[in-house]
Amino acid sequence: MVGTTAALAGVGYWLGLGWQSAFVLGLSLALSSTAIVVQTLTEKKLITSAGGRSAFAVLLMQDVAVIPILALVPLLASQSARQAGAGADGTAGVIISLVQGLPGWAVALMTVGIVAGIILGGQFLTRPIFRFLRAAKVPEMTTFFALLVVIAIAFGMMLVGFSPALGTFLAGVVLANSEFRHQMEADIAPFKGLLLGLFFITVGAGIDFGVFAAAPLAVLGLTLGIIALKGVVLFVLGTLFRLRGRDRWLFALSLAQAGEFGFVILSFAVQQRALPEGLGHMALLAISLSMLLTPLLFLGYEAISRRLAEARPDPKADAIDEQGNVIIAGIGRFGQVVNRMARTSGVTTVVLDSDITAIALMRRFGVKAFLGDPTRPELLHSAGLAKARVLVAAVDDPAAVVKIVRYARSQRPDLHIIARARDRVHVYELFRAGADDIVREMFDSGIRAGRYVLEHTGFSEFEAAELARAYYHHDRTNLRSLAELWVPGQPMEKNEPYIARARALNQELESALMARLDLASERHHAAPPTPAPELGETGPDDVLASELGPDLSDELGQETAGDQPAATPASAKVAISE
Repeated sequence: MVGTTAALAGVGYWLGLGWQSAFVLGLSLALSSTAIVVQTLTEKKLITSAGGRSAFAVLLMQDVAVIPILALVPLLASQSARQAGAGADGTAGVIISLVQGLPGWAVALMTVGIVAGIILGGQFLTRPIFRFLRAAKVPEMTTFFALLVVIAIAFGMMLVGFSPALGTFLAGVVLANSEFRHQMEADIAPFKGLLLGLFFITVGAGIDFGVFAAAPLAVLGLTLGIIALKGVVLFVLGTLFRLRGRDRWLFALSLAQAGEFGFVILSFAVQQRALPEGLGHMALLAISLSMLLTPLLFLGYEAISRRLAEARPDPKADAIDEQGNVIIAGIGRFGQVVNRMARTSGVTTVVLDSDITAIALMRRFGVKAFLGDPTRPELLHSAGLAKARVLVAAVDDPAAVVKIVRYARSQRPDLHIIARARDRVHVYELFRAGADDIVREMFDSGIRAGRYVLEHTGFSEFEAAELARAYYHHDRTNLRSLAELWVPGQPMEKNEPYIARARALNQELESALMARLDLASERHHAAPPTPAPELGETGPDDVLASELGPDLSDELGQETAGDQPAATPASAKVAISE
């Protein structure tokens, strides 16, 4: 706030404005758009980044600064200018203003007093009413009263000559301190987008295109000058406060526009004659245009971010000094399970990953892993691609998995390749690339969850296990059939043969599950009662947990003896399921 206000006010003073007008203009344009920036940061999932958190903190500070700025504006207007403008503004003559004709210091004191009165009064007066409405168990009345508070405070601010937008801001502060704020937020949330759109419609409707038509170059120059000057100040501050790389650019570009509270301050400044009316209208238009250019600023950030990512040198790969029967490319949550199971079973593995954080974490737990990009052929060969028996492609990036599988298959036609797939389309891509076993990330866990659903909706544990097993085998067979009809690059919803085959397979699946259920019921009733399993024995509901372990299922593999149920101790059931 200090940096941008000083820079903008200095430019205004240099251009010939009085110091009071330049200062008010700098304060107004120093604010950024909370509504646009927070929404965009949230949509792009940047709000939790270092640059996003810094931008959000500045926006909160700016919103809080609006009240003291409004109290300061009357002090910057001369008494003669305000008296000369009395009755010429939009408030005087329409609504009685309690501050009209008062000296600047009195207006400032009244502003602070009214704001404090609203906050304190709302704190102690609204709570009993909300408690009464809550006890009455009429939820719509809570929403009605919340909106009534907003409208009443906004109208009250208009009565004393201030902006209704400031009133709604204060109403939000009042409601945010209520113990029912979470319920009110949930009730009003469906209207958020609609009201935000209405706000920007009013902004657009308030633009005076006559001002733009009279001096288009001046308006555009002012708009671009505001963005450039604020961007430079923010970039310097980001550097001083140790923001680096893309975070610094995000901080600078996301806050470079002017904000919606600038409308409030400028309108109040023109009303108080702290700013010439013509300059006020031009500044309002510049604020609107700068907000309109905000999406372009974020596009600029994305372009810079991509360039920084491309220019960033890859960390130096480790020298791989050992080889094993299994190469595991990727040591995330998927690869960790595979590596641990193989290692504890006595199988030698070589782990590769390009994420230095993941490598460091694994080393802290005593797991040896090598830093390097698994898609690089030389690293795969250093890890023993020529002699390995199994390759597990488990990196997070789907495109990288396909690249690893395709290269490994071209070098080793006899190598057994197990690949991690994100979804069905990724399964088809890996199938074409030459993977032997393809494991969808959520397939086995989804089947297990579905089995629990069946167990709690009327099916016995035995029936639920049989249905889950049937679904598991049938889906694998269907996936191979659909893979033959998949066309790379063509959306599945536009592939008519694929859709027709998928519908037919769904009907076959339903018939197969019903037949399996009938057979399971016959077997269950014909078999003699089975005593409850003791510790170390296996019950019928334990079979599927072992068969559908997350690392043992292949999506397109052939049925093998490994698909048969394996004995699982009853005591291990919960651990396997979880």
